[in-house]
Amino acid sequence: MVAPTVPALPTFVLVHGAFANSFSFAPLQRELALRGQRSLAVDLPGHGFGATFPLGYQAPQDAAALAGAAGLIKGVTLADNAAHLVGVLERVREHGPVVLVAHSRGGATVTAAANARPDLVDLLVYVSAWCPVDLPVGDYYGEPEMAGVEPAAFAPAVAGDPAALGVLRVNFRTAKPEALAAFRAAFGADLSDDELLGFLNTFQPDESLDAGTWDDRARAETWGTVPRAFVRLAEDASIPLAMQDRMIREADTLTPGNPTKVRTLPGSHLHWLVRPTGAAAVLTELAGG
Repeated sequence: MVAPTVPALPTFVLVHGAFANSFSFAPLQRELALRGQRSLAVDLPGHGFGATFPLGYQAPQDAAALAGAAGLIKGVTLADNAAHLVGVLERVREHGPVVLVAHSRGGATVTAAANARPDLVDLLVYVSAWCPVDLPVGDYYGEPEMAGVEPAAFAPAVAGDPAALGVLRVNFRTAKPEALAAFRAAFGADLSDDELLGFLNTFQPDESLDAGTWDDRARAETWGTVPRAFVRLAEDASIPLAMQDRMIREADTLTPGNPTKVRTLPGSHLHWLVRPTGAAAVLTELAGG
């Protein structure tokens, strides 16, 4: 008797945002595993154990040393991130369907990867992630939907000159009240103090300066052929709901025959990662589980 063929389980490939890494997804991966789902969290180049943690970032902190130390992520581009992700997807795709999930700035990377290799992705999921269609990511910050986001809010925690360092360096271990208040407002107004500080301690201080150009916007003929979903975060202050909705509209205008599935979760930019039960349920549903 021939055993029935069991359909391959999809693999959720999770792509982090700025200053983050694969560690960010540990609670979500636990919840997915408890639902019988497979997942893989990616570290983009210069992230995770490939990140720079200068001695000046340790305690007691040395502000001058932190501001001047070289960072390994210098020169890393969006193209590097996309190429790395494509390499991961090529391996994962051998084992079954791929659900590619992006958060925040990770959306620029998954968009570029899907532009290059749409054949490697069965479903794209943006969780309050940048989905550049009409504009490059950086240009969206000048649009009305971002009027309530203060670009200089993190200034008290910025270390060194980004132009001189070749990286954007933020001191997430600062004790300055104004910096911590800015982090809370941007990332997790609905988190406890311990949850917020715990997450900040998983961040790395350096991020690449390259968030993409006009050439890295979504392309209808490649990216637009992949089914996609957008999970809105209702209280997100980093990418406000109005901007999330704008990106959904732009995507649907670009590919009217392939509309975005839209879901909404309560909470801030980081809430879904710290308390991931609802997110795991939504992702499982979107993947057909």
